[in-house]
Amino acid sequence: MNQASRDHGGGLDAAVTQFGGQRADWLDLSTGINPVPYPVPEIPQHFWNDLPDKAAQTALLDAARDFWQVPIEAGILAASGVSALIAQLPRLAPTATVGITRPTYNEHEAAFRTFGWKITETGSANIFVHPNNPDGRLFTADRIRANHRELTIIDESFCDISSDQSLIELALTPGIVILKGLGKFWGLAGLRLGFAIALPDTIERLNDMLGPWAISGPAQHIGTAALRDHSWAHETRKRLARDAERLDQTLAPYTSAPANGTDLFRLYSVKDAAHFQNTLARHHIWSRVFPYSKNLLRLGLPATDGDWNRLTSAVHEV
Repeated sequence: MNQASRDHGGGLDAAVTQFGGQRADWLDLSTGINPVPYPVPEIPQHFWNDLPDKAAQTALLDAARDFWQVPIEAGILAASGVSALIAQLPRLAPTATVGITRPTYNEHEAAFRTFGWKITETGSANIFVHPNNPDGRLFTADRIRANHRELTIIDESFCDISSDQSLIELALTPGIVILKGLGKFWGLAGLRLGFAIALPDTIERLNDMLGPWAISGPAQHIGTAALRDHSWAHETRKRLARDAERLDQTLAPYTSAPANGTDLFRLYSVKDAAHFQNTLARHHIWSRVFPYSKNLLRLGLPATDGDWNRLTSAVHEV
């Protein structure tokens, strides 16, 4: 699986080329990123001028520990996005087989293939995206423990919409790594800030792989503010739940099965996903389809009343 063949949301430039308009004209619903992001605070100048310092890093990691209720015995580190961590994780165990239940976020498979791992249903390493992208499946701690061998990755990039479902307690199990990030729930994908949580010896190995200054000073500052703002998170969860229900109601006349997904993105079964996508694209609304299915369509959430009206009008033409 090379970079060009990896299937992701986004790709708005290609949509603009095919269907016209300017980028600013488009409503991008192809990703699961919160469309109402955390309001970025003013960044003091020294965060731009100086190398990231230890005090700011400690403040960030303390805020992360508190927000995610990380067990005190576990270690935690920050990196330039969850993807930067995914790229290093195959180095934590000897190359063998990795169990990946498809469909799921495909960067995990790409990273393990890069290091020569063979993809299977279960292996000496196992990947669980929790909740799963694109169908929103959740995994139990018992299932993960039953499959755990040498290395298990639990990717909780979308779990902050339902924090009570987190499997953070498994970070105390040797060989288990839990991933978190500020890209999805906080809507700060461009910040490139991700976290790994595991036993301290595993975190130390990952730190050595990433090297010094794995994140920027501005990312430290913004990340600390976001993770300390529990009231914003609480209100955002309520808003996302309402909007996900509204999206299901909007799409219900056009779907053939109950919706799946999360409160950040919804997965629908439609008669012809490519036709549905093209119809929306003619209205400069970008959605997500999948190369392995003719029927699955994924939509993120509109942000404003105007965006909701555009989507409602466009789906009437499907």
